[in-house]
Amino acid sequence: MQEDPKEREITDKILNAIEKQFGFIPVVNQVLSERPDLFIPSANLGKAVMEGRGELDKKTRYLAAVSAASALGGQHCVKVQMHHAAQAGATRDEILESILIGSYMAMTRAQSYALREYAEMFDDEK
Repeated sequence: MQEDPKEREITDKILNAIEKQFGFIPVVNQVLSERPDLFIPSANLGKAVMEGRGELDKKTRYLAAVSAASALGGQHCVKVQMHHAAQAGATRDEILESILIGSYMAMTRAQSYALREYAEMFDDEK
């Protein structure tokens, strides 16, 4: 696929901004940036969701991201989102509570699947 020079320029600007903000470029962004046609919309969506207009302030958004990353087991995402949350003013305890909420939700999800199968296997109507 032939690359659009304008899209490459936009991609490079986004990558530079990411590196300036975080001090590095995450692997996901490095790989996606090989396809500017896919990277640009993805980067714009991420920026809008995490830092765009809305009812949730930046700190709350990043704490929610910490919780979600914890629930999904996203090792690299947890690390990055904790950093962002702290930069947005989250305390150590707020970050810990967000991790625990996400971890609890992951546990209850696993229990929901497993215990339903268990009940069905042993004909235990619930």
